[in-house]
Amino acid sequence: MRIELVTGDITAEQVDVIVNAANSSLLGGGGVDGAIHRRGGPAVLDDCRALRAGHYGRGLPTGQAVATTAGRLPARWVVHTVGPVFSTDEDRAPLLRSCYTTSLTVAATLGARSIAFPLISAGVYRWPKADAVLQALTALHTESPGIQVARLVLFDEPTYRIAEQVYESFTPRPAG
Repeated sequence: MRIELVTGDITAEQVDVIVNAANSSLLGGGGVDGAIHRRGGPAVLDDCRALRAGHYGRGLPTGQAVATTAGRLPARWVVHTVGPVFSTDEDRAPLLRSCYTTSLTVAATLGARSIAFPLISAGVYRWPKADAVLQALTALHTESPGIQVARLVLFDEPTYRIAEQVYESFTPRPAG
C-alpha cells in the first residue's frame, strides 16, 4: 500500500473511501465530522441514523469503524471512526491506531482500493500532531488486502510540514 501525504480539504478527495473522524453519536458535529456531513448531505445522516437505530444504539465505540454511503462526496463510501481524546495519564495510542486499522479493514471489505484519512484526534481531541502522525503511519504500515493507496489529508501547511518531518524519519515498527 502506498502512503501519501497531502494538504487540503478531505471532502474534496476523489477516493473510494473518505474516513470521518466522527463523534460517537455518528450524527455529525464540528471539524471534519461536520464538514463530511455538510458536503455528503442528508444521505450520510440518514445512514448514520439507521446505524444508531440498530446495532449502534449507544453510539460507535472509540477505535471502531463503520461504513455508510458517501452521499454527495466524491467517494463511494464514508467510513466513520471515533478517535480517542488525548490523555497524559493513560496510553490511548492503541485506540488511535485502531481507528486506522479498523477503517482499513472496513474499506477492504467494501472492495475499496483507495482511502483518505484526516489526522484523527489531532483537532479538538488535542492529540499532539507529531505523535498523531506517528500513530497513523504505524497503523498504515499494516497489511490491508486490496487497498492500494492510503492518503493522509492534512488540513493546513504547518500540519503538513510536521507530518512530512515525521514521515521522513519514520521507521516501521510493530503496532503492538
